[in-house]
Amino acid sequence: MPHILLVEDEPFLARVVKDSLEQRSYTVTHAVDGRKAHDLFTQGNFALCIVDVMLPQVDGFTLVRQIRAIDNQVPILFLTARTDTADVMEGYGSGGNDYLKKPFSLEELFLRVAELLRRSKVGESSTGGTWAIGRYRFLPQQQVLQLDGYPDVRLTYRETQLLQLLYDHRNNVLARRQALLHLWGDDNPYHARTMDVFITKLRKQLRGDESVHILNLRGIGYKLVC
Repeated sequence: MPHILLVEDEPFLARVVKDSLEQRSYTVTHAVDGRKAHDLFTQGNFALCIVDVMLPQVDGFTLVRQIRAIDNQVPILFLTARTDTADVMEGYGSGGNDYLKKPFSLEELFLRVAELLRRSKVGESSTGGTWAIGRYRFLPQQQVLQLDGYPDVRLTYRETQLLQLLYDHRNNVLARRQALLHLWGDDNPYHARTMDVFITKLRKQLRGDESVHILNLRGIGYKLVC
């Protein structure tokens, strides 16, 4: 069964989450601080990381950046009470895949874990190679956009996922709700605003080729024209 790295410094919550996941037949390794978690990650082979933000030694955002420097594919779920827009953007920017706000139900945790693992398996066969977006070369595995004569553009994990989805629907409409469900597992307004921010960032990162556009079809979705 999938091996999960749980990074949580609150003893009672950590015990409840660990025991509950193990009852679902997951293997769970627990770390109480960011430094220990980093050591464990470098030594193990984890299918998923569940990371608190407020951690001793090394905070969750920094830990996830360190993990992404080692592995840019492993799914990462943040558990946190910090859900201001700036915190969420930093979490996704650091390489997180999903946010679960404290307090949360165990059933919701199970659903998020299962969905992240499912998407990870689907993505394993679709992230290799180089894709052409106008004059840009998109390398999903390396999370890079390349354009001759310009420095490489480094994408965050979430930007890569969103651009992959747009590319899969290139020159066709990507429904807004479909994108939200695919990337976040729900379509709540909070994630919708976050996705709009990433769309704006991707537009800026693709402005080196005037033939490439990400159109916003109000109330419907987006279209990558290339």
